Amino acid sequence: MSMEATIRARLEAALTPARLEVVNESGKHAGHAGDDGSGESHWHVAITSDAFAGQGRVARQRMVYAALGDVMDRIHALSMELSEGE
Repeated sequence: MSMEATIRARLEAALTPARLEVVNESGKHAGHAGDDGSGESHWHVAITSDAFAGQGRVARQRMVYAALGDVMDRIHALSMELSEGE
């Protein structure tokens, strides 16, 4: 399974998002610190989920990190846009 598919599957299972975007931004960072040459080191996720209701920014980020678990060991950078369901 690709890294994108793994990220998507774990976030869908844990957060049941109404909206989920997973974008590989590794190409923007080629040759920079943290680029391991895999082409899968830098990611951006945009998530809208009812699971975030009543949670602050840091708590939402922690929920994402928990959902990804050991996958975070293979990610150098993860940027996030996290919003409560509408």
